[in-house]
Order: sequence, then C-alpha cells, then structure tokens
Amino acid sequence: MIWKARQHTIEFPRRPLVMGIVNINDDSFCGDGTLDPTAALAQAEQQLNEGADIIDIGAESARTNREAISANEEVDRLRPFMAKWPELKARFNAPLLSINTWRSDVIAEVLPLGGDLINDISGLPDAFNAKLCAEHNAGLLIMHSVGQPKVPHTHVQYPSIMDTLDRFFEQRLVMAESVGLPRENIILDPGIDFAKQRDDNLTIYRELEKLQRFGRPILLPVSRKTVIGDVLGVPALERDPGTVACIAAGVSRGAQIFRVHNVKAAVQAVKMLWAIESVR
Repeated sequence: MIWKARQHTIEFPRRPLVMGIVNINDDSFCGDGTLDPTAALAQAEQQLNEGADIIDIGAESARTNREAISANEEVDRLRPFMAKWPELKARFNAPLLSINTWRSDVIAEVLPLGGDLINDISGLPDAFNAKLCAEHNAGLLIMHSVGQPKVPHTHVQYPSIMDTLDRFFEQRLVMAESVGLPRENIILDPGIDFAKQRDDNLTIYRELEKLQRFGRPILLPVSRKTVIGDVLGVPALERDPGTVACIAAGVSRGAQIFRVHNVKAAVQAVKMLWAIESVR
C-alpha cells in the first residue's frame, strides 16, 4: 500500500508512523497549547528529536465548550510556524507537516505556504477540501464524524458503528476521487471520541481490522482520549499509559499512524510492538 503527500511517498507495511501534536492555541484540553510561534516550533523540534514522523499543527481547539475562532485568526496563528518549518524540516529526516483544519478558506490560504497533509475533522460533508488537496497534490485525512465541528454530538447513537464507518468511508472516498484527489493521497481516521459513545470507541479498537478493506492507511487519534478517562477514571494528563494500551490494540489490528501528545512513549511503543509483529 502506497500513501502519497506532496513529494513524499510512504510504502506500507512498515513500522507505524507517529504524529506529534502541536497546538498553536491557548485552550487545548491538555493545557499544552501556545500562541507563541517560537514556543510551538520548540515543541515540534522536541517531538522530532523524540522520533516523530509527522507534526500536526492546529490553531483551533476541537473542544466543543470553546468558542470558534475566525478563519483569519486561524491563518494568522499558523503562518509564522509554517514560515519557519522548512528550517526544521531540513535538520531532520524529511518529516511531514500536517495542518489540522477543516475550513476550506483556511486550507486555500495555508496549502500554498506548505504542509503535506490536511487533517480534516469535518467529516468531509462536501468535496471542497478534497479538491483543494488535489490541486496541491497534498494528502487528506478523512475523519468520521457527524454534524458541524465545534458542536457537541454526544447524543448520536449507531445500530452498528463499524457498519456506519464502512458506508461513510466508501462514500467519502468516491467523493474525493470524483474531484481529482487520488485514493493514494488519502488516509482514514475513525474519529475516536467524535460523535461516539464509550462502547462505540471500544468497538472501533476491537474491530479496526474491518477498515483494512479500503486499502488505505488508518490513523488512530489515541492520545489521552475521553474514552480512556471513562475506562480508567483518570484526568487527561494521567492517560498516557492508557494511550499506550490503545496503540498496542491499534498496531495488532493494522493501524499505520498514531496521533499523540507523548511522542517519546509512542515511538518506543510502536518500535517494540512492530518488532514483535514483524519477527519471522
């Protein structure tokens, strides 16, 4: 399986990739965000030193109990980081830069500045973001969710979450390809904690292999998720052991990318798990 994003071509199977989270905002649920671009770049540098393959920058928290920011403010927060990114990229082994945004007008502004992947939490309700990625040969992450981002959807119920994901990704892949985005540029994200109940999330971890039929890399946003807190009864900053457990479940069921806050722990976990999975 091949995944392409701009000039990058990554072939699977291989050791899973680790995506480090850098929040260029002041309301991250883990309290690790910053509006200082120099501090954000320092976070990214630390994560790259710890072995991150991808840095995912986001200017707006996905938390539904925080007000949305304007598109202009989002771009203004991202621009200084992106201007300095080539210096960081040149010092490390060609890491990828992911832009965590869902607004088409923001994507239209930031893709010409760089960035290899658009991490779209909107659920791709239309083809605009896919078309923009196609125009720049960028990668696109399609995440399952329902309804408008920044609005709580905790009431949503599914007869079968895996059947829902199957239909959703089938439709979204067809839509993206219809506007010229090659399937090779797309990765899939089942959207842990987004418009899902506790048991929906646990079912996704258990039955993740069912999504392999699409032949696309699967990203699991495992880090410090609410479902971990629900199971373990611990606050966000104490969820790294639970996060590693979710990484283990994901590796054994075919996930290729893990989005995390604690890059050092995740890199060590995936290296060890991959060694176990790939020994002959």
